[in-house]
This record gives sequence, C-alpha cells and structure tokens, in this order.
Amino acid sequence: MDSLLRALAQCRLFQGLPPEALEGEVLPRGTLRAFEKQAVLIAPGDRVDWFAVILQGSSQISQIFSNGTSSLMDALGPGHTLGTDLICTRSRRSPYYAVASGDLQVLRFPAAFLLERGILPEEDRQVLWGNLLAILSDDSLRKHYRLAILAQRGLRDRVLVYLTMQAERRGTHTFRIPFSREELAAFLCVNRSALSHELGRMEAEGLIRFRKNEFTLLSGGRRRSAWSSLE
Repeated sequence: MDSLLRALAQCRLFQGLPPEALEGEVLPRGTLRAFEKQAVLIAPGDRVDWFAVILQGSSQISQIFSNGTSSLMDALGPGHTLGTDLICTRSRRSPYYAVASGDLQVLRFPAAFLLERGILPEEDRQVLWGNLLAILSDDSLRKHYRLAILAQRGLRDRVLVYLTMQAERRGTHTFRIPFSREELAAFLCVNRSALSHELGRMEAEGLIRFRKNEFTLLSGGRRRSAWSSLE
C-alpha cells in the first residue's frame, strides 16, 4: 500500500493532491495489472477507455509500417501515464502500439475517473485536469522535438541534435539516454549498424564520448537548440 501511494505521489498527474485524497479517492479506483516483456497493452485501432500509471518497468510507444519497419516514438517509465492522450480524443482509437519493454506493472483506471463529474470532488478533479493539460502540452512539444531531429538530413546531424537536446534538458554534458542502441536507431529512423559506425567515427573525431547509453557531448559536437526548457 505504501509503495503504491509513493508511486502515485511521484506521478505528475496526481501532483498537488493531498495524501488522504490519494489513499481515499484515487488508489481504491485503480486496478493493479502486471505484464510480461513484449506484451501488447495497446494496438492500432484499439478503443482505449482507460489510462494507467506506470509503477515498474517501461513501455515503448511505436508505429509499425506495412513493409515491416518500425519507428520508436517514445519510452515511458515509472511515473508516466499511458493512454491519457487517447481518452481525450473523440474516437479514443489508438494509432500506435504500446508494448512492455520488460516486466511491467501499472495501476489502471477507467477513463470516467478523469472525464466524468461526480467521481472525485470537483476541486480535486480540477487539479488533475490542470496536471493533465500540462502533460499533454509537453507531449505535443516532444513530438515537435522529434520532428526537429528527423528534419536533419544527415545521420550525424540527427545524432548531434538529439544529444544536444538531451544535454540541455538535463543541464549537463554527461548524461544517460533512455534507449538501447537498437532503440535509438529506431527513434532516429536510421539503420542500427550505420548508427554504431557513425558513433564510433564521432568519438574518434572528438565530438562525443560514450559507453553503452551514457554519453558525453564534447564542445565540438554541440549544436544550438531551443528545447532546453522541455520537461
């Protein structure tokens, strides 16, 4: 119980609610669900009438095209919400896959918990709607952030713009990214082998240092970006 309450308190959607509201109003309406690696939580065309808070593990948001290629759109970890973008649309139909990256545990709520009056005290509901608006706004900015990366013509430019944005978001030139090498290639829409080769060249030329998913962006590799305030 205590661990669930701590997880809810760390979720942006529920920030601003007092502990007694989390325990008495929020937690009883959630259903604990567990998924194994590669389990599909949402598929394209699914009507989604729920949202979930990720407690443990992570979920990848991706699109798979008819030719078999895929594009990794995002990776959501503990504290993130899943499905909040879909329940706010008219159709509630998903255009993407949400797949468990490993063992995943979520607390799932019906959409009505957020959307309908009378389930929560109106004051608490307004707090959640303010938080939800901020979450959806940041999601929209992240889509622009990714488009700015994909607009770069060359592989090296895509990598450097992505790493610059990561450095600015964290306020340090040494940081960890949330992707494996294969996931990063899918996020940048490039070939994994080509990406690994280019990273090696960039390190040899003194633009970056890296080990697995930890990177240091050196002065010669930095690019100007307007995304430093993105959360």
